[in-house]
Amino acid sequence: MKVTPLARTRVEMSNDPSFLPRVRRLAGVSSIALGIIWLLAMQTTESHNVAIDGALFAGWILMPTVLWTSIRRPETRPWVFLPSTLITLGLVALCLTALPTDSLIVSGWLLVTAGILFGGFLGGWFWFRWLPVPASLDVPFASGRWALIGVHVLMIVAGLVLVALGFYI
Repeated sequence: MKVTPLARTRVEMSNDPSFLPRVRRLAGVSSIALGIIWLLAMQTTESHNVAIDGALFAGWILMPTVLWTSIRRPETRPWVFLPSTLITLGLVALCLTALPTDSLIVSGWLLVTAGILFGGFLGGWFWFRWLPVPASLDVPFASGRWALIGVHVLMIVAGLVLVALGFYI
């Protein structure tokens, strides 16, 4: 298995026009998905902790803001680390301290959190190159990457569906 050198310019952090549709899609999806996460957290958790609610809200606002800004200024793209961290810490804290007793909602929040953690791992691996990326996954549009992204998205969507079902049924 060939591993790409870390010194190689990464399209994820560049102004390569072929990558801009993905950044736009991420900005749009994060605007909606992170808002749903925040809203459901406000409605389904046992206690409202200002730190948890604030981290989820700030992550929701900052993620699309950083991504939209990075379309014209790609050098700002590494700042996705900040909203990603806020969302991740907020969800982990929610799972550790604020879960309700409904098992469907609990399962949903655990699945959402696992999906976010997996997405953070993928971002660190592919965008920030914290680990060597095999040649087969180096191209941002490789089928292997899409499969991994699909797992990430499926975990989050399935988790949100479980949370919503537990709350609204």
